[in-house]
Amino acid sequence: MKPLSAIARAFRMTDEAWKRHANPWSVYTRFAAIPGMILAIWSRTWIGWWSLLPVATVIVWLWLNPHLFRPVEAAHSWAAKGIHGEKLWLEQRARVPQEYQALLRRLIPVGLAGFALLAWGLLALMIWPTVFGATLIVLAQLWRIDRLGLLYENQRRRSQECP
Repeated sequence: MKPLSAIARAFRMTDEAWKRHANPWSVYTRFAAIPGMILAIWSRTWIGWWSLLPVATVIVWLWLNPHLFRPVEAAHSWAAKGIHGEKLWLEQRARVPQEYQALLRRLIPVGLAGFALLAWGLLALMIWPTVFGATLIVLAQLWRIDRLGLLYENQRRRSQECP
C-alpha cells in the first residue's frame, strides 16, 4: 500500500483533488492518456528524440488531470463512486473487507501482464502485444474502478444503517 500512497502524495491528492478527480471527465480523460502515451512512444520512429516532448506532455497531463475538473461533492456516477472507493481504499484500509482486498490484489498480475506486453510491443514496435497489453491494462483498471465503486456504495450504505 505504501507505493500507492506515495503516488497519491506525488500527485498531491488532497481532499479537494479527490473531489475533482471524482469528476467523470477526469476519470475518462485519464484513459485517453493510454493511447496518447503509446503514440508518443511509438513516435520515436518518426521524430527520434523529439518524441520525448509528447511523452512529457502526457506525463504532465496525468499529473494535472486530477486537479483540473469541477469538484464532485456527491458520488452519483459510476466513475465518481469508483474514485471515492479508491480514496477509501488508500486512506482507510482497515475498513476495506477482505474480499475486496483479495480481488484488488488479483487484478495486479493482470495489469502487470498488460504492462509487460505493452512495453514489449513498444520496444519491438509490434502491434499485437501493444494493443493486447493496453487492452489488459484498461480492462484491469475498469474492473478495479468498478469494484472500488461497489466498495464505496457498501460502505456508504453501512454508515447510513449504523447510528
